[in-house]
Amino acid sequence: MTQPKLPTPPWRIGVDVGGTFTDLVLADAQGRIWLAKVPSVPADPSQGVLDAIEHLARELGTGSPNLMQHCTLFVHGSTVATNTMLEAKGARVGLIGSEGFRDCLEIRRGLREDQWDHRAPYAPVLVPRYLRKGVRGRIDADGSEHQPLDLSGLDEILQGFDAEGVQAIAVALLNSFLDDAHESAVVEAIRARRPEAWVSASADISPLMGEYERTSTAVVNAALLPRVAAYLRALERRLQALGLARPVLMLQSNGGTTSVDRVSARPVNLLLSGPAAAVGALNLYRRAIDRRLADHGEQGNLISMEIGGTSCDVLLMAEGEVATRDDISIAGYHVSTPAIDIHTVGAGGGTIAGVDEAGLLFVGPEGAGASPGPACYGRGGTRPTVTDAQLVLGRLRAGRSSGGTLDLDMDAARRAIATEVAEPLGLSVEQAAVGIVNLLDQHLLHAVEYISIERGHAPRRFTLVAAGGAGPMHGVAIARGLGAGRVYVPRVAGALCAMGMLEADIRQDFVQFMLAALEETAASRIESELDALTRRATGVLGEEGFGLDAIRVRRELDLQYQSQLWTIKVGLPDGRVDPALIREAFEREYRRLYGHVQPDGVIMICGVRVIATAPSAGMRLDGGPPATAAPAAVERREVWHPQGADTGGWLSTPVYAGVALHPGHHLIGPALVEEQTTTVLLGPGDELQVDEDGNYFIELAGAAPDVATAMDNDVSARDPVTLALMQNRLDQISRHMGWVMTRTARSTIFSQSHDFSCFVTAPDGTLVANADGIPIHTGG
Repeated sequence: MTQPKLPTPPWRIGVDVGGTFTDLVLADAQGRIWLAKVPSVPADPSQGVLDAIEHLARELGTGSPNLMQHCTLFVHGSTVATNTMLEAKGARVGLIGSEGFRDCLEIRRGLREDQWDHRAPYAPVLVPRYLRKGVRGRIDADGSEHQPLDLSGLDEILQGFDAEGVQAIAVALLNSFLDDAHESAVVEAIRARRPEAWVSASADISPLMGEYERTSTAVVNAALLPRVAAYLRALERRLQALGLARPVLMLQSNGGTTSVDRVSARPVNLLLSGPAAAVGALNLYRRAIDRRLADHGEQGNLISMEIGGTSCDVLLMAEGEVATRDDISIAGYHVSTPAIDIHTVGAGGGTIAGVDEAGLLFVGPEGAGASPGPACYGRGGTRPTVTDAQLVLGRLRAGRSSGGTLDLDMDAARRAIATEVAEPLGLSVEQAAVGIVNLLDQHLLHAVEYISIERGHAPRRFTLVAAGGAGPMHGVAIARGLGAGRVYVPRVAGALCAMGMLEADIRQDFVQFMLAALEETAASRIESELDALTRRATGVLGEEGFGLDAIRVRRELDLQYQSQLWTIKVGLPDGRVDPALIREAFEREYRRLYGHVQPDGVIMICGVRVIATAPSAGMRLDGGPPATAAPAAVERREVWHPQGADTGGWLSTPVYAGVALHPGHHLIGPALVEEQTTTVLLGPGDELQVDEDGNYFIELAGAAPDVATAMDNDVSARDPVTLALMQNRLDQISRHMGWVMTRTARSTIFSQSHDFSCFVTAPDGTLVANADGIPIHTGG
């Protein structure tokens, strides 16, 4: 699909700064799309943004100032907050807590990321003990004042912080989520004495029950404040100097956007800034998908699978809604703040393959990164990756890639696979490559099942949106494994998040703790709490320039059965509080998630929520002129397909240039479509239609091939590759059992310490697979 030389103003720009590349997408007034991809600049991420602007301006034959002057929306997603934590480059933080409770940050929850590895150290404590100070005063568990606040020692604490070079201060007092009067007084006193100090208050950032999580969130926010705020404000100034007249909007972890001014005080809300843009992308693409499914009754059901070089991000939209969560972990630190429920696994094009000590094939989670990258990149890499396997199987073009940015070396790919996988397993290079791709596909399949089946959704009812540079090569295989019949591939699949930013709504989430039995609490009390949050929410969006008529408000309750630790969010569609209807909605969701309900169980309210949004203007895509002739392949080559078992898997496959495909074009697989940022793989009989937006809608043919027949027929059913696939599948089953037990337990020993075991055994009782838990229970 060719583009005119110049876009029609005004236009929107979305910029996603990743670890390796910075993606810029420009959408003009006609809905046409331009893309720029440049290397990121880790030392100064804002330079990557400016480089992308300059790159696109140069391609359009204009200057960066002209590009900015006609821009009416500039949305930015950045890994600067995430990288600050991963690289331990946050500010030096001092913590002020309640006297006698300064060590909760170091005690944590006690639960290890890997229950089996007791030698693995915890992440370093962000605030050493000598910088954790206490003040007298206590808010009791019922919200009453047990002991008056005493600030007589505050000056000494601040002087000590000054002497130790503290750059930011976190304040987290006991039970401040019930009454923040003491915490607010401490913050005001600090600001009166140190007007320029960076201060993070736990009740302001995370007003939820859980002393450790609230304290950890306040500390992480404080650690991020100086660096992230400086970056955002400097970037906005540089863009304004180029002629940008509108404020820069930042993509938050909740999938919505907000102003630089507001998020500069809450940088913890940027920890998922890049991946969260998938919400906007799904909202954009669902319109075209829903039109095609108008007669199927499965509208608004999408799963995005964005596969990059080293990781895969999976997000589920059910009936037009994306779930959020309040707990995320970054670099071993726990954060309690609203974020989309996205699942990330270490599986991508650069994922490394090898053979373990037991003689089984493994794929991941280690990746080759951008440097040296896969062996076929010719940058010094010698370990085989999924990209090398795809090249050997004919799915990627040897030599100059379709995007024109890489020369792929077939000989280097074959050498790496032969040395590290094929020879140790006694397989041919081609068989080893098949095993690598199959095992990665299973990792990806588990990731999608985790976000769908373990959330109570049947994936066959969903359309899989395959994106990222590697996603469209795996999309058809994953959809088959899920029993889903449809795959949607955006033409700019390699820049999904930058595209999604252009469709993201302004959004703010507000939550307030409330503990009460649903059916024993007056509806007026619940209404009062919700009304107070609604006033706050509309006030904040009003400060960003939106009137009441432009603001949409969604009300929710956090509910659980009495004594459980995990809650379920239940929406109030019309805002009305009706305990009978709320119980019905809660039990419906609980049954969907866990398969049962407790008809006589006491339902507890644990919190009230308000989500306020100002919807984006909505973007209309222009897919270009319709097709006028049948598409012509640019070449044919031998490509391995799992459905081609009768021919050893190898089938002569036509290859099409994406730039030559227009709305209305129709392809039947096997086929490959080479795009600027990705390659789309179709299996035999799969049908691809270019829709009116210029994107690819694929309908699958046939069922998923059996694991044992998805490879060469000469390979034994007990070969190392098949054993690795089966072990992986059994591990997933046991992990799902453990997830349900953790979520429904009434005991903290179960939910937090994982003092239980879920496992699969052979008929003789031999352990085959087990979930994370206390190993002693599994016996022999």
